[in-house]
Amino acid sequence: MTAAVNREIHLASRPQGRPTAENFRLVETEVPKPGPGQLLVRNRYMSVDPYMRGRMNDAKSYVPPYALDAPLDGGAVGEVVSGEADGFAPGDMVLHGLGWREYALVDARSARKIDPDLAPLSAHLGVLGMVGLTAYAGLLEVAG
Repeated sequence: MTAAVNREIHLASRPQGRPTAENFRLVETEVPKPGPGQLLVRNRYMSVDPYMRGRMNDAKSYVPPYALDAPLDGGAVGEVVSGEADGFAPGDMVLHGLGWREYALVDARSARKIDPDLAPLSAHLGVLGMVGLTAYAGLLEVAG
């Protein structure tokens, strides 16, 4: 059974310099219901990465800027609560890109099932995730 309320962090205003609490807003929404090909995921860990600060500006970059008054996104690891997608079942742990919210409605094609026995779940947002791959490529492909 899922909670009736979902909590999301929205970008309330564009930071000038260092972000402060006033740049963000906690918003309560209804927990979404998955449709075909979707998963309802309760996030357990969310990543806060350096590139996210750049997305808070309204400037052209390699990733689009965050929209004002909308949930932020970023890497997250969570547990599948329910869904209508082949290959996933409630209880599966997944890596996806819709952090900054308690419950995420994830397109199953963008979720990657992870093994919770391989390493701590949070490691999939660090050494076993995008940050680790970036470091690996930087050391062996760029600097090597």
